[in-house]
Amino acid sequence: MLSFSGLMAAYWLSKKWLEAWGLTSVIIILTALSAMASVWFAEVSGQLVSAIALLHRPEHPATLRTILGSAAILAAIVLLRDVGFISVRHYFSTTLHRKWRSWLDQRFNDALLDSNHTHYHLQHGATHAIPPKISVPDNIDQRVQESVKGMAGGAIGVAMGITGVLLSLAFVGRKIIETSAPINGLPFFGEYGSAFLTLVAVVAYVPIATFVATKLGAVLQVLDNTMQRAEGSYRGELNTLLHNSFYIAAASGEIAQKGIHKRRYLDIDRTWARLNKLVSGYMAFELFYNFLGSRIVAYAPGLLPYVDNKISLQTYVTGAELANALIIACSWFIHVMPDISTLKANLGRLTELARAIEDVQRPRKFYARTGVSELRYSTQDSKLGLTLDGLELMHEGDDVPFIRTGEHHFMPGEWTLLVGESGSGKSSLFKAINRLWPHGRGAAILPESVRSLYAAQDVNLPPISLKELICMPDLVEAHSDVDVAVALTKAGLAEFAGDLAEDGRKGHSWDQLLSGGQKQKIILARILLLQPGLLFLDESTSALDPDATVAFHQAIKDACPSTTVISIMHDAIPPRSSIGKGFYDSVLIIANGTTRKEPLEETKGGPVGPARVKPAAQAEQREDVWQWSSGQE
Repeated sequence: MLSFSGLMAAYWLSKKWLEAWGLTSVIIILTALSAMASVWFAEVSGQLVSAIALLHRPEHPATLRTILGSAAILAAIVLLRDVGFISVRHYFSTTLHRKWRSWLDQRFNDALLDSNHTHYHLQHGATHAIPPKISVPDNIDQRVQESVKGMAGGAIGVAMGITGVLLSLAFVGRKIIETSAPINGLPFFGEYGSAFLTLVAVVAYVPIATFVATKLGAVLQVLDNTMQRAEGSYRGELNTLLHNSFYIAAASGEIAQKGIHKRRYLDIDRTWARLNKLVSGYMAFELFYNFLGSRIVAYAPGLLPYVDNKISLQTYVTGAELANALIIACSWFIHVMPDISTLKANLGRLTELARAIEDVQRPRKFYARTGVSELRYSTQDSKLGLTLDGLELMHEGDDVPFIRTGEHHFMPGEWTLLVGESGSGKSSLFKAINRLWPHGRGAAILPESVRSLYAAQDVNLPPISLKELICMPDLVEAHSDVDVAVALTKAGLAEFAGDLAEDGRKGHSWDQLLSGGQKQKIILARILLLQPGLLFLDESTSALDPDATVAFHQAIKDACPSTTVISIMHDAIPPRSSIGKGFYDSVLIIANGTTRKEPLEETKGGPVGPARVKPAAQAEQREDVWQWSSGQE
């Protein structure tokens, strides 16, 4: 789906081909019947007008019954065409739209949510630091939802229009030839003179107007693209506000946020104003074009043979209605040019996203365009634990590392505390080990066939059931309700053990209901249930009080005795068990861009890392340090 043709044909060549082609065939048949109905309409219109004209002519009298009969047949044809053919076709086309959109949406979601973390790389893997070398698509949510919907609907409309034009040319064109008459001055064409004039009128009139419409459509496409980007940017800012509403309220940042919204909406307003002017002008052009086509161009070719009395009034009106039907069919591109412009804009945004997704499937090659991307990952015997071999981490566009690790080993069952000043790169090192940091070199050698779990600093719970939250990334079927309830109880959340199937309470999701400390206990329950062999804790107890922090560590120690644990904590003094025994065996210190690892008991007895408050000077002050440095629930 990296090109226009690929995106258009993918659904019809997929496993859903029978569904796609079945709906398409029904639409084509109904479109053909609609084109045939246009011919019937033209013929009966001619009969009706002729009957009305002959009503008071004694030589060729027409009765009221004849007129009413023709009118009834005309009404039946309109009913059959508009209700039986066009409305039913609309149902099948919208069904095709729904099925195609669902299929496309699933494909993009599968690609974004693959095991390669494509969604993460697209949003965080590269900025625009080196614009000529890489482009990251903006507003991915808008592309997957609105662009997919608009593109699918627009493409179906275009296909139906083209099919209608071709079928109308076949059915209507044949009837025009059948009703043709000779014209004085055009002896070469014989009895096909009026058909030739009709063709000349259509060919002269429609292409010129189509050319004008195409030029206006190109401007519309640019404005549509600009509008989509502006709308996406504004919507993204609103989503950010809703996600961070507490922090904005706590900082009284409404005035600043209001200014951001005003600037974002100003882009929408300006583009919308330009778009409205162009659309209004296009509407005026289209209305005048329709008048000329239906009242002048359609009736002009048959006027000459009618004046020369070579055709009857009925034939003249029938020919004019047929010409009008042909003009309408061939003018379809003019009528839908704004929709085609929107379609092309949506197609461009989707193919751009598809190419970016394809790029991200090869992360090292993708990131190499914005910096050094030589990080290597392999596995070793699980008995050897985790090994970091000369990791060097860099920022995008830089070739100077901000962290050099050297060689470090983390054995099964070993607990290591990772410390360093704020901004030293502790979380970046965690991301690099877990394949979430793009730039650098060196190797991370992970234990083979061992589950790894990364508990990130910020806990955001998706709107799913409580059991799904605890079982992630496993499916809920992989664990019994009893095991999940036991994990919840051990984590200190026994009061929620009866709500495993619920996605919240009283209309609120778990992310909205639970406090920061409770969310961290949800992560603890996940750890206790899944029992990973390699565990990364990034300030995972920052919202817990000292007693809850000890209980958090003790629960992991008891349930996962052979797990390798590496933890970032903001407290200067690591926690100890209720009997005074330390949980951590070693400390990995980041200082001046390098790391060193040493046993924890070999430290000088003071704090092992930076605290958020002034460290205690004496051992008897430790309790006070806990009260000040630990986070609150």
